[in-house]
Amino acid sequence: MAVAAQGVQATRHEEPPPDEAAVERAEEAKEPAEADITELCWDMFPKMASYLTGELTDITRATSEDYKLLENMNKLTSLKYLEMKYIAINISRYLKDLNQKYAELQPCLDQINVTEEQVAALEQAAYKLDAYSKKLEAKYKKLEK
Repeated sequence: MAVAAQGVQATRHEEPPPDEAAVERAEEAKEPAEADITELCWDMFPKMASYLTGELTDITRATSEDYKLLENMNKLTSLKYLEMKYIAINISRYLKDLNQKYAELQPCLDQINVTEEQVAALEQAAYKLDAYSKKLEAKYKKLEK
């Protein structure tokens, strides 16, 4: 054991001494006197109150600014929705007008459809008549010979 202690001591002596400027010296902690603690408390409480008051003021100011920002955003959003409402009302009005005009034109459109069907039937009749006239012409030429 004595050999081990000598080895440890030898190891300690081999280390280079630390730079004294870089090493802080430890001092024994002493409890301040009761009067010092009281004085420090009296000094701390107003400073703590001032700090907390400042923090609460900052929080209140930030909260107030947040509420003002939200209020402005709500006003702008309300205006946008009001604008969109008027646009929707105008679109609805134009759609009703368009539907009314379409309803007024519907009889004319129906008449156009009927006329188109009649023209198609007349065209078919004309093709049949043309084919029949060609047959008659062919028979007439045959009879003429």
